[in-house]
Amino acid sequence: MPRYTVHVRGEWLAVPCRDEQLTVGWLGREAVRRYMKNKPDNGGFTSVDEVRFLVRRCKGLGLLDNEDSLEVALEDNEFVEVVVYGITTGFGKFARTVIPVNKLQELQVNLVRSHSSGVGKPLSPEKCRMLLALRINVLAKGYSGISLETLKQVIEVFNGNVMDPQTGPPLKLGLGVDHKGLALINGTQMITSLGCEAVERASAIARQADIVAALTLEVLKGTTKAFDTDIHAVRPHRGQIEVAFRFRSLLDSDHHPSEIAESHRFCDRVQDAYTLRCCPQALDYLAIGVHELAAISERRIERLCNPSLSELPAFLVAEGGLNSGFMIAHCTAAALVSENKALCHPSSVDSLSTSAATEDHVSMGGWAARKALRVIEHVEQVLAIELLAACQGIEFLRPLRTTTPLEKVYDLVRSVVRPWIKDRFMAPDIEAAHRLLLEQKASWLLGLCLSCG
Repeated sequence: MPRYTVHVRGEWLAVPCRDEQLTVGWLGREAVRRYMKNKPDNGGFTSVDEVRFLVRRCKGLGLLDNEDSLEVALEDNEFVEVVVYGITTGFGKFARTVIPVNKLQELQVNLVRSHSSGVGKPLSPEKCRMLLALRINVLAKGYSGISLETLKQVIEVFNGNVMDPQTGPPLKLGLGVDHKGLALINGTQMITSLGCEAVERASAIARQADIVAALTLEVLKGTTKAFDTDIHAVRPHRGQIEVAFRFRSLLDSDHHPSEIAESHRFCDRVQDAYTLRCCPQALDYLAIGVHELAAISERRIERLCNPSLSELPAFLVAEGGLNSGFMIAHCTAAALVSENKALCHPSSVDSLSTSAATEDHVSMGGWAARKALRVIEHVEQVLAIELLAACQGIEFLRPLRTTTPLEKVYDLVRSVVRPWIKDRFMAPDIEAAHRLLLEQKASWLLGLCLSCG
């Protein structure tokens, strides 16, 4: 029975073979299996099937084809070496380039250096901490081959807030001959961290978009009939039903009467514009779906600013002409919506082959996550402008009052932004309203009102 002597990560193993028709690949897997069996931690490997390797002769260092049979490729008792991908070889196109043992530490350091090739502004300290927390979670599972010492250093970096250049101490990580360099740079945690923030912020702004829209509908003297329970029960869309419920909770009802609603109860208007009565139907994929919130918000801003549609002073300001009011704020909202249209182009349809075609089709997930956050930030800013415009519209309907929940939203806005009597520097006011939405203050007020009701 043929026997082969195999070198795996510094250890020599005798591997007998009952059938010479077995392949070089089988020999490599069997050698790795025996190596793992001798190690209390499986040598840092999860399973044999997950180990990527090459096999080469010890004499002459010639690489062998894993598909070749042992009978053809090797002689009895020949000495071979299993070269584990990513530890003792290069990466990507250099996966078959074997690195000498005395250069393995340099390899790990070079990996970190060569991957430091990004452009643009660095991620914020908050995003870096989120990314690092996810990376620590992966490394702590013990499947990446990283040493416990290095993992503890990474945890110290996280706990010490090293990502903040103003408060953190300098970062120093020792890189040895294990997976340290590879383990620190590999993985999809950047995509996951930015994606999680995008989902959380999208959910928050979607909830508050209903509050802003309800306030606009009230100022434009819209009807609540479009949100009737029976109408929305006809369609089996849970999200639509939830949005309609929130509108009913905010608008005129026996529990929360509105003087504004009462003032036009017997008007001859049959129905409202789509942007008012179809609010419950905003849907779909994250960037595209959340962009729709801004698209319909911008149209509502137009209705608030246009006197032929709102029955309010043009651009929501007295002495129009002398004052421009919300004219340019609406232009800002329109510009943000227009920019979102380009940002909503799916990243995954534009993949490019890299690493000498070894990574021939990739998800482009990093850019998808980054631009989703940009879309969401634009949505937040558009809704902030609408929130300010709706509250300004309320000023022209006084002394009439709206529902208790919407009056609380008005008071919240007025706690940080005063009404417009004449033109003033508007950017700080928009940012103040944006901050209210980021901190979910309006959403918190709604929850408080519903719990009290």
